[in-house]
Amino acid sequence: MAAIADTAPHSTESFKQAWALVVGVAISSFSALLLELALTRLFSVVLFYHFAFLAISIALLGLGSGGVFAHIGKNWLARFLTRSILTGLCTTNAVAIPLVLTVVLHVPVSLDLSRANLLRLTVIYLSSAVPFFLTGLEFSILFARESSAISRLYGADLLGGALACLGIVPLLNGLGGPNTVLFAAFMAAAAGAVWASSANVRRLTIALAAALLLTIGANWSGNLFDVIYAKGLLRDKSWVEFARWNAISRVEVDRQGGAKAVVIDADASTYIMNADPAQWMGTDWEKNLMAAPPALANVLRPHGDFAIIGPGGGVDVLRAVVNGSPSVTGIEINPIIANTVMRERYAEYSHHLYERPNVHIHVTDGRSFVRNAAQNFDVVQMTLVDTWASTAAGAFALSENSLYTVEAFREYFEHLKPDGIIAITRWEFRRPREALRVVSVAMEALHQLGVQNPAANFIVVSEGALDEDGIPVVVLAKKSAFTAAEEESVKMHLLVQPKLQALYLPSAPKDNPFSALIASNDPYKFAEQYAYNVKPVNDNAPFFFFTLKLDQLLHDKNLGRGIDWKVNLGVVVLGMVLVISFLAVLAFLVLPLALGTGGPHTRPVRLLYFIAIGLGYILVEIAFIQRFVLFLGHPTYALTVVVFLMLLSSGAGSLASRRMLVQTRQAWIPPALIAGALVVYVLVLLWILNALVGLPLPVKFLVSAVLLVPLGFAMGMPFPSGLRALAGHGVEWAWAMNAGSSVLGSVLAMVIAIQFGLNVALASGAIAYVIASLLSKTLPVST
Repeated sequence: MAAIADTAPHSTESFKQAWALVVGVAISSFSALLLELALTRLFSVVLFYHFAFLAISIALLGLGSGGVFAHIGKNWLARFLTRSILTGLCTTNAVAIPLVLTVVLHVPVSLDLSRANLLRLTVIYLSSAVPFFLTGLEFSILFARESSAISRLYGADLLGGALACLGIVPLLNGLGGPNTVLFAAFMAAAAGAVWASSANVRRLTIALAAALLLTIGANWSGNLFDVIYAKGLLRDKSWVEFARWNAISRVEVDRQGGAKAVVIDADASTYIMNADPAQWMGTDWEKNLMAAPPALANVLRPHGDFAIIGPGGGVDVLRAVVNGSPSVTGIEINPIIANTVMRERYAEYSHHLYERPNVHIHVTDGRSFVRNAAQNFDVVQMTLVDTWASTAAGAFALSENSLYTVEAFREYFEHLKPDGIIAITRWEFRRPREALRVVSVAMEALHQLGVQNPAANFIVVSEGALDEDGIPVVVLAKKSAFTAAEEESVKMHLLVQPKLQALYLPSAPKDNPFSALIASNDPYKFAEQYAYNVKPVNDNAPFFFFTLKLDQLLHDKNLGRGIDWKVNLGVVVLGMVLVISFLAVLAFLVLPLALGTGGPHTRPVRLLYFIAIGLGYILVEIAFIQRFVLFLGHPTYALTVVVFLMLLSSGAGSLASRRMLVQTRQAWIPPALIAGALVVYVLVLLWILNALVGLPLPVKFLVSAVLLVPLGFAMGMPFPSGLRALAGHGVEWAWAMNAGSSVLGSVLAMVIAIQFGLNVALASGAIAYVIASLLSKTLPVST
């Protein structure tokens, strides 16, 4: 390996130090991506899951603005040796990250769109960008000065990011959210130690790293860094009995009066059942639980086999057990709830409900379990399964959404016994949209299963009249028509429980949207004319909870008054983040370029190449994360597997690009191949994943590798090839433009997916690579 060159005079570094440089890049990249992933988890708790988008945008903006500063200040920076600058930046980063954590935990951001709230959000946005700015500055300087080793350094960058994807799950599970952020600071200090140019500096960075490890140990119980504000409200810790983080959510058990509730990400909650099944009759538990709409499933199938998706604290499980079900299968996605809370810490409190011989609890994604189940059930039940909790993948892979698609309902119907029932309970409003959309989705699924007119296949019952928001409504649906005896059983139960009201019975439809939808027998046409977007959703666009139409977002001044505002807020937040990101990119990336002099290698037409590459990569990555959730059965697996494989294979592609693309005029080949491959993926990927979904999990990991590694390998080539063509001139600008386009692309990908579906998002990535292939002709000719 050649000696490392430096723009500072009389600067030389040894062969051994060159290897340390590469290792330092990998460690620093590990720290940056780990921080980004940990912030998505943290933002989901202290803000709302919609704001997890911010972490992606913040990271990319910081990296890009660091590149801009490296270009503007390159004459001043040239006075310093490379390793001195890198060590200083890493040390500064290790100190900045705990300060950022303090800001995030102590600045309250609520749901309102006031100026003060927007200002607080901007404070979090800009302060959180500082560590990524330092990393962007660090990498831009390094890549500009060591352009001859760009493939090796870029490969190390991607390798470090890939390892962070592997590390995020065990770190969140073992350390929790705040401590994982502190561990990212520790890794930044470790990178500084690797790069240190003298023994004294190395001792200083090692001491800082040791101090951060001690801080993590001291914060094990959350006494130093913990959630102070959540959803804009000051948290009262006096009622918290238990709290634990993992890669899925933050779970705590709170005392609420005489009851105990599992609270997920300081928002959604589920009560722990404290009833003895042997002493059920005549108790308040029987009175209250049998007066709820989901109890109709137990009235119609008291001795049936139940599959309960999202059992939480066990309310549906308890109801099934005491009504005589011989087999209750619960599918809970969060191991803290299923194991730590229900089968360990609060097992005695819940009368060992989850340990009964007829109760079988599985920790996995509910949709994946049902589609792979060998048995059929009398009832498939979901009651208010909407955790509103972001996974480690950010808001790109919301686990609950895939449970409410047409394909999911088909799978539920297909895993019922001949006379089986699906029982889905959702919140409802004065103007129905959630339970109404359940009917819409179920109707389309029945149409696809050959039921031409399912008017007799539905029963809909609410807990009281729909004269206020937040009324639970159960939708019962069968593949066959409800019999007269079944309908009579429902009517008899309604007489005993006068609080319950029938919104739709086959023999007695009411004058309401449910009856109108079922009578239309065309959910798409009905949705076009209805005030809210209640058309069926599918796996290509699984955004069940976004029920607003565009004109409502623009003109409805009372939009924020419904309790589903925090769900539909996601659309507004997308717009807010897009605006903030656009202004930030304009201020920190584009404006300095317009005011500065970049030289002939940084003229805009050449920088467009790097914009197209950044946009294409992020569009493809986000679409794949969402697409692989169903296949792998868990959003955490989707994040880990997809991002790890793409970064690792892209790193290999970066290393190989130097030998495979010996001339700049060959740079058009990889993006053209990527675009062609993406067109094929749009056409066949979903079909392949659905066909192979029944394979064992380790085999599915291998299938994922076969599908993603060749594409990721090619996607790792265009960026370093373009940087080499610039020959060290304007590399900082190329880095900045690539990061800036990724900032906007991370939000744009979800806007496209919500509006047009994941296939269009993937196709948009293909278009970006086509543009990159054409723009490669504008790069300087080199050999």
